[in-house]
Amino acid sequence: MLALLGFITIVVLLTLIMTNKATPVVALIAVPTVAALVGGFGKSTGDFIIKGVLAIAPTATMFIFATLFFGILTDAGTFDPIIKKIFKIVGRDPVKIVLGTAILAMIVHLDGNGAVTFLVVIPAMLPLFDAVGMRRTTLATVVALSAGLMNMEPWGGVPLRAMASLKLTSTELFNPLLIPILVGAIFILFLDYRLAKKEVARIGKQNISIGNIDELPVDKEKQKYFRPKLFLVNILTIIISITMLIKGMFSPTAVFMIAFTITLVINYPNVKDQRARMDAHAKEALLMSSILFAAGAFVGIMQNSGMIKEMAAVLISIIPNFLGQHLAVIVGVIGMPASLIFDPDSFYFGVLPTIAAAAKAFGVPAVEIGRAALLGQMTTGFPVSPLTGSTFLLIGLVGVELGEHQKKTIPYAFAVTIVMLITAVIIKVIRF
Repeated sequence: MLALLGFITIVVLLTLIMTNKATPVVALIAVPTVAALVGGFGKSTGDFIIKGVLAIAPTATMFIFATLFFGILTDAGTFDPIIKKIFKIVGRDPVKIVLGTAILAMIVHLDGNGAVTFLVVIPAMLPLFDAVGMRRTTLATVVALSAGLMNMEPWGGVPLRAMASLKLTSTELFNPLLIPILVGAIFILFLDYRLAKKEVARIGKQNISIGNIDELPVDKEKQKYFRPKLFLVNILTIIISITMLIKGMFSPTAVFMIAFTITLVINYPNVKDQRARMDAHAKEALLMSSILFAAGAFVGIMQNSGMIKEMAAVLISIIPNFLGQHLAVIVGVIGMPASLIFDPDSFYFGVLPTIAAAAKAFGVPAVEIGRAALLGQMTTGFPVSPLTGSTFLLIGLVGVELGEHQKKTIPYAFAVTIVMLITAVIIKVIRF
């Protein structure tokens, strides 16, 4: 009963969001709440929601202050000189802009933090995409693919969960996947190239070649908030903040709260100006943080009600015996789509050990199950999953709807997983 209720909840949720029949906030709160009440949990439903909200609170708070922080920096004109420099390098060529964005995202994600990647890459590259006339969904897809691939690095949260749950070392789990991951990176750049070419065809070469970044119209109303003399100070603040994030000196929430406060006071010492700048970005911060809290409510209900646990048990029970020896490949295929159903903790600490135990009976080593899962579940799948705060951070910064982002990005992310899986099978680090 619980498993069926869980699957219905997921299907209804994704259908409502992807078809724009309901906003993410409404769907993420209403659908699981109704499911929990139908399941007979009654008053406990409220407790489930609170537990989920408390778990997501640091991420939501971080997003609020990160939005205000980068909003203030944008208001001060901090990124304008940087954008002009980048534009001189890549010009108005969508291919160079897209590939540059992809490589930048891969490099920035070396710290294993999706939120940091999105907060660094998107504010820098979004004005370039807008200036050339490229679709923002393309930016979201390009950054998501790069971040998803790099989420497989052994010091990241997902591989660490896999290693802990299966009692494996990074040498056993990750090292054999280096070649598939390299192939995946090349394939992503190929997909990015194709996306860029489609943008060229859509915009038209003549339109792309017209003008340059220096000739873009300047909003005089916004220009009065520019603080060119504080450029170096603002850049130093960004560098220090990112360094603290990467080194883990403070929690991301604390970093952005402090950074926002310092940046606001330095750039706009007048209290009236401070209020005006906060008001200018409050709507965006409130909208996306509300989605994050709604996602917390969803995860809280699904986890604490036991629906996710029961769904995992059902998925394992329906595997026929003749498919048992191919269990690793099956996990590899379903891993990326499973990111839409299972959060990383539920999958790697709940589902994965159960699958690995079942696979052992068919002679399939647990390490191969772990490798297969790592190729998609909350790696290529994490930037499209409604179960991660980073997804909402990504779409919030880019300014696209979740359903729109998912429809465009999921096919590409799934293709990357399949290419890596085929490579892993060919080099025999995962047996078919």
